[in-house]
Amino acid sequence: MTKPKEDRHRKTAACLIACAALGVASKAAHAQEFSVLAGPLKSSSQHTYSWEASYREGIGRYAAWSFSWVNEGHIPDHHRDGQSLQFWGRLPLWNDRLELSAGAGPYRWFDTKQAQLGGGYSNTHGWGGLFSLRAAYYFDNRWIAEVKLNRVQASGGPDTTALLFGIGYQLDAPEGRGPRARPVSRSTNVTNNEVTVMLGTTILNSLDSESNLAESVEYRRGLWHYVDVTATYLHEGGHVQSRRDGIAAQIWATRAFFDDRLTLGVGAGPYLAVTQNDDLPQNRTGDGRFSGLVSLSASYRFDQRWLARVTWNRVVTRYDRDADIIEAGVGMRF
Repeated sequence: MTKPKEDRHRKTAACLIACAALGVASKAAHAQEFSVLAGPLKSSSQHTYSWEASYREGIGRYAAWSFSWVNEGHIPDHHRDGQSLQFWGRLPLWNDRLELSAGAGPYRWFDTKQAQLGGGYSNTHGWGGLFSLRAAYYFDNRWIAEVKLNRVQASGGPDTTALLFGIGYQLDAPEGRGPRARPVSRSTNVTNNEVTVMLGTTILNSLDSESNLAESVEYRRGLWHYVDVTATYLHEGGHVQSRRDGIAAQIWATRAFFDDRLTLGVGAGPYLAVTQNDDLPQNRTGDGRFSGLVSLSASYRFDQRWLARVTWNRVVTRYDRDADIIEAGVGMRF
């Protein structure tokens, strides 16, 4: 009876490791701030936890934008997380040591919940809003102490309120006290051509979080200073509920830093299942072959030819077979 809880904890730990790897990879970035926060969450009379990994850039002294991956814990019969792009108004105080800010933006959520009919589970997706208040204290050594209040208004799902505490790091050296007004720009592409082979795990977004081996081969090419495109072949393992082999095409927003040795990127695009098991649910839309793929990825370039990469993929289906694919591997640049 304890296996579902253990599997969910293993899945949360794997996701946190992926976020931590992305954060470590960005410590010298030509960007601004990376933060990790956690704390209690409340929905109606239910209490659980929440955690968030967030990347933030200034767009002037009094404005900023951020991209966040938010996990809303385990409300009974709901395991929900998602991504949000927020725009912030910010007010520097106390000789720029303290920043108070308010942010809002769309929230794309993914929920694994108890099925209403026939038992089992269902994967549901939807849109909502993420509204936040933030107080941050900036130390001289680039570290940041943060407290944040998040309010999620979700269409088709429960609304939640979370109080988060965490730490951040200024990825680009500040111009003085407090946050940078704007990031450092670049005049060349982050990427030329790369081929990477990766190995990891597929974690089915079910109430039991079944997992199995995953493998992939990725070709990546830079299109513009901060834009990459990838073509990927994915094998999601042999579990009867999650077996898929497919081809994905994604476009990426990327950053390079530490003399272009480290990169950080967010990508999205379509995913076509070339082969899949026959045990597909009856409530699927169409034949279930087309899905979406949303990803975070970081790489470290050892030299002009070789690199290491870690990627967290979220497969978004229309037939209750959403999955997280967390992989690491070695690639070649040319």
